[in-house]
Amino acid sequence: SASDADPESLRISVDSKARVRIGDFSRNGRTRDKTGRKAADHDMNPLIKAVPFGIPDVLSGASDIFFGTSAETGDFIADCPEAWWETDREIYRNIKESVINTDSGPNTAGNRTQFIRRMTEFADKSGLTIRPAYYPPYHSKYNPIERCWGASEKHRNGQIPDSVEKAVGWAGTMTWKGIRPVVSLCDKIYEKGVPLTKKEMEPYEKRIRRSGKLPLWDIVIQPV
Repeated sequence: SASDADPESLRISVDSKARVRIGDFSRNGRTRDKTGRKAADHDMNPLIKAVPFGIPDVLSGASDIFFGTSAETGDFIADCPEAWWETDREIYRNIKESVINTDSGPNTAGNRTQFIRRMTEFADKSGLTIRPAYYPPYHSKYNPIERCWGASEKHRNGQIPDSVEKAVGWAGTMTWKGIRPVVSLCDKIYEKGVPLTKKEMEPYEKRIRRSGKLPLWDIVIQPV
């Protein structure tokens, strides 16, 4: 990636994973406890369904994981990079561009109006050039975040997430590329279905530059 060779560009990988059903549920894992943990054999009625959303720095391996307790929406997804940047901006004070590897999911696709608006606002708040760079359909497994999620699943094997606090705490003890993630809980309530009309999107579309060949997969948003 050209971003990886540019000292003023930072490539991150973002995506959510399957909701974590909070409750006394077994995942057929193994534990080192002398006595087995009691667990329900079905997870039909979870206490809550938490949405994990990850943001790893592709080169360094440093990562942040957010657990949302509401709907997975474009606003939730956009709030996570904004919170990540507010926390880590001093670490990346020389960075002027962020390339965001993601897939064309229902809340992050290049034609999702709310996501594009929020990424434009993120560019302005951070002062960064934001460049969403999408993996094509059926290729999201190559997104680096998927390897982070794989490490998370392996680490959680045998553990029962019977509370949000336990799920968050356990995620903070995993490692990816030898580094433990910073894990945060996001309990904000998000409203589903917040599309913008074509007229409302006009000022945002004027701000962004789309690739001529891949207009939905390669997007550049300059800050003002």
